[in-house]
Amino acid sequence: MRPIARPLLLCLSLLSLPALAEQLTGLYQVRESVASQQPAARDQALRRALDTLLVRLTGKPEVLQSPALAAARQDPQQLILKYGYEGQALVVDFDPASTQGQLRQAGLPLWGANRPSLLVWWLNEAGGAAQLVGDGQDSAQPLRNAAQYRGLPLRLPMADLDEQLVATPENLASGTGLAGASGRYGANAMLTVRARQEGGKWLAQWRLSADGSQQEGAAEAPDSATLADAVMLATSERLAERFMGKQEATERLTLQVGGANLARYAELERTLEPFGARLRQVEGDRLVYQLDSTVAQVRSQMALIGLREEGTGAAAGQAPMVQSRETTLSFRW
Repeated sequence: MRPIARPLLLCLSLLSLPALAEQLTGLYQVRESVASQQPAARDQALRRALDTLLVRLTGKPEVLQSPALAAARQDPQQLILKYGYEGQALVVDFDPASTQGQLRQAGLPLWGANRPSLLVWWLNEAGGAAQLVGDGQDSAQPLRNAAQYRGLPLRLPMADLDEQLVATPENLASGTGLAGASGRYGANAMLTVRARQEGGKWLAQWRLSADGSQQEGAAEAPDSATLADAVMLATSERLAERFMGKQEATERLTLQVGGANLARYAELERTLEPFGARLRQVEGDRLVYQLDSTVAQVRSQMALIGLREEGTGAAAGQAPMVQSRETTLSFRW
């Protein structure tokens, strides 16, 4: 294989197509509530923070049952860069490289920071009145907190008069009538939620539309903040399965990407960073990487940044090419 010629990348055009996905900030920072700053409470919060991060990075709560992660979960300090207190919360910053290494060593697919943006139409019904949660409202904060906690790039509607007229309980329940109003936000996925207070608790019916599919479910919680977290957790699981594929063992892959330029190269590097990708060859506008992931996850991540799969036998849904016992996937902008 020819040696890497990284300087050639400087010759690539700076023009780039807009990204379809969104880079989630603060992916490796977790906030956990604490009753006190005593060592016992702190240690419990650190373990909860790691559990939260592991679910956030895989999209699967059952990952906490993995024997390969038992030691790290018992002693999370080895994966922590720093932690500190902000009011009644312990803020923990985890080391991305160490955490990713643990997941790769356990053979678990990793959901990186490049994630589908999520537009949420959330209607609260209480006391005989209904209110659409808008971007600048105080009622939006529990949704923002829950989305960040579960690793979802959240977008909320402006909730102006026109949007309030179309965001009726009937439209949210059926998932219809919102396409026109949603178009202005350019999100990858849409979540509609009808939440109501009933008998001292909060209930929600939700519907998720993403990548041409629809899923729905229900949640129940003692308060609105806990309800928001339950809905965001369920949404994260569905989106992870949709955009990562099923939880399969990772394998060594060769990834070929054509049509690259300098801006696209930077975006590709960010997208592939969680998979330990190594640039092996640069030839004109063609980049060749080696990485550890699954075929389904690579396909979903490439689709999120606007690449199309190409090559004989490599069309989406077909078996990828295998060369020298190594799976090769080819994409192009």
